Amino acid sequence: MYRTPYRIHIKTTTSTTHQQNTNHASRTSNHETPEHNLHPKMTTQPSTDTIRVAILDDYASTSQPYFDPLLSTHKSLKVDYIPSTIPNYTSPADLQSQVQRLQPYQIISTMRERTKFPAELVSQLPNLKLLLTTAMHNAGIDVAACEKQGVVVCGTNVRGEAAARGAKKGGDTTNEQTWALLLGVMRGIAADDARVKTGGGEAWQDGMATGLAGRTLGLLGLGRLGLHAAVTGVLGFGMEVVCWSTNLTQEVADERAVSKGLGKGVLRVAKDKESFFREADVVSVHYVLSERSVGIVGEQELGWMKESAFLVNTSRGPLVDEKALVSALRAGKIRGAGLDVFDVEPLPADSP
Repeated sequence: MYRTPYRIHIKTTTSTTHQQNTNHASRTSNHETPEHNLHPKMTTQPSTDTIRVAILDDYASTSQPYFDPLLSTHKSLKVDYIPSTIPNYTSPADLQSQVQRLQPYQIISTMRERTKFPAELVSQLPNLKLLLTTAMHNAGIDVAACEKQGVVVCGTNVRGEAAARGAKKGGDTTNEQTWALLLGVMRGIAADDARVKTGGGEAWQDGMATGLAGRTLGLLGLGRLGLHAAVTGVLGFGMEVVCWSTNLTQEVADERAVSKGLGKGVLRVAKDKESFFREADVVSVHYVLSERSVGIVGEQELGWMKESAFLVNTSRGPLVDEKALVSALRAGKIRGAGLDVFDVEPLPADSP
């Protein structure tokens, strides 16, 4: 996705430090397309000029402990933390506000696709030399425009926080979030908690929870994160697994199953997209966001699902048509959804 075909001289090695320490990398290292080496070729050279760095969209303030130590060793750096987001440029005024905010910076570090970098923005950032992003894929960055402008795009490719704790290879925080949401929505944990807190005794229980054992887990995408979810579903909860993606074959699914100690045929590839959505009791999305995959779960796909089925998305918001999902939930076409990602982040106050 990203190309770095040229050598660029900058006056700091911030990108390397960021790449080794960012703890959000596991969220977005999806797997339906091959990863590329995003390490730019850089050299350092002393300078007294100030290098301005903008850290965008870090709502949880996770990056500051990693960037702040650089200030003592790189006196020319000035780091600004900008947690507020201009998510969509729906008017020329929005775009110009973003241009004015980002124009001073030579280095910008962004989180996922929260802030978009289309050509019309990149072309108006003459000082920008290095654009950092968490993980190896970011559909919000116009890479061709960055190349034309001479901007290096660099992503992270490490396990981050878990590795720093000495976690064994194979664990993944995104998989943890997937199952937290899946259990929460299928077992009704969040809904029941809200009823107990706000409804009193009359709202003690509303319906039965859905058990996982023997149910069919549908994995939309069987890359690294999808495979983690598959192992948890089979070994942890006794679920059947059906999977689908555009180019996924049973041979590939069997190879990946065996690599995790599962037998051939345990991860069954659906014959087509429609069959996949019709069979699954819960669909978990693990797909790479691209122009082709936007809205891959839309009105038609939601219509194929069982009324008793659930949807979980920990991948990328635009993969699911939000309007179609809200409509399906309100009409009772599916039973529930657990979402960790949205079209617009942070979620607007007026979001349904």
